[in-house]
Amino acid sequence: MSQKVEELILKFSCDDQPGIVASVASLFSLQGFNIRESSQFEDVTTKRFFMRTLLESVEGPKSLHDVESAFHSIADRYRMDWCLCDGRKKAKVLIAVSQWGHCLNNLLNSWKRGTLPVEIVGVVSNHEEMRSLTEWYSVPYHYLPVTKETKREQEAQILKVMGDAGAELLVLARYMQILSDDLCRALAGRAINIHHSFLPGFKGAKPYHQAYDRGVKLIGATAHYVTAELDEGPIIEQAVERVTHANSPEELVELGRDTEAVVLQRAVRWHAENRILLNGGKTVVFTR
Repeated sequence: MSQKVEELILKFSCDDQPGIVASVASLFSLQGFNIRESSQFEDVTTKRFFMRTLLESVEGPKSLHDVESAFHSIADRYRMDWCLCDGRKKAKVLIAVSQWGHCLNNLLNSWKRGTLPVEIVGVVSNHEEMRSLTEWYSVPYHYLPVTKETKREQEAQILKVMGDAGAELLVLARYMQILSDDLCRALAGRAINIHHSFLPGFKGAKPYHQAYDRGVKLIGATAHYVTAELDEGPIIEQAVERVTHANSPEELVELGRDTEAVVLQRAVRWHAENRILLNGGKTVVFTR
């Protein structure tokens, strides 16, 4: 039986040319949908057009399959990379964490309050420290220790947990392990990492200490999609915090925690709301 929907989110990219927006609006009007929100962007350097539209049925529940079938003609005409999904369905998320809980706590708290539009289906960790916090929120906790020798098996367990729970997104909330190339490929576009630095500066380990050694006046955090190249994935969101010469490396670490938590939460929200489109090695993010 075809899935019934009353809200749809359409996002696509294609080569820019006349008539795209008019064709999309006309088709959905004929299908009985009203446009509630729409954002467009043209990358003038590549002549690539990006669009995200939130649509609401004015004729009651509609068959998602039928709407997709109708849209194929336009998608094929403009050779779109596109996605059409249920606007009311919450993305299922699995969180990975090690021994730092600030990002995890922020995600769990926002989800519990109903302000983060996801369904958190579990937490995986290579340590036990975050078990009590996770279980306080009544979320399943999966302890998956890892060594260099067991990395492949442990990552297979992560994928199994995701599959069993139906998770669509893996969030690395200060998970201090480098994912293998195979896992990065398996989760392309479905894994978000928070890096405690304003990328592309200070990649890899101990970026706050690197920042201290360089005497920076701003520290930051970067949420990005995970790729096989360490800390090189398409950037989703960033923020900074002002510091001075008087701050020690330990103080930089402490000051950066709130920034990390906020940046990661925004990235997860925007992904869950289908607001992010890939543009080569960059992203287009329609925040509103």
